[in-house]
Amino acid sequence: MKDEQSFSGKEQHDSSGDIAGIRINARITVPRSEIVIRATRSSGPGGQHVNKTSSRIELVWNISTSYVLSDNDRALLISSLSSKLSAIGELRIVVSDTRSQHKNREIAEDRFAETVRKALVIPKVRKQTRPSRQQKQARLEAKSRISEKKTQRRKPGYDE
Repeated sequence: MKDEQSFSGKEQHDSSGDIAGIRINARITVPRSEIVIRATRSSGPGGQHVNKTSSRIELVWNISTSYVLSDNDRALLISSLSSKLSAIGELRIVVSDTRSQHKNREIAEDRFAETVRKALVIPKVRKQTRPSRQQKQARLEAKSRISEKKTQRRKPGYDE
């Protein structure tokens, strides 16, 4: 039961009770020392509150310098997340969904874990199939039926 909770992307505690990192899957836990979290002022409506509080959370993780990734995992992440990475290989997650900095931080960590978890899944290779003889025959018969229908629609005496 403990393992089921650990895959939720939540934090994992080490033996001293400190927060060790964000658990991605059974093999990978990204340590907090590799993640930079910044709180900035959020944009949009909110009146005085939005001008005074820093509730927007920006989570940044550099994939290319991370020591928790194997070379295969790093290559897979870089290819899968290429559109979401900066020029130096940083994955940036920005959240300003709620007015609470704490909730935005939790949402950012969940999105981070989910993004990395999905990117680490190796897609199944499509097995190419060929149409059967019966399928080919049915397709050709349907084509000739449509062709015959269209020829019957022509005016009599129309020659090409």
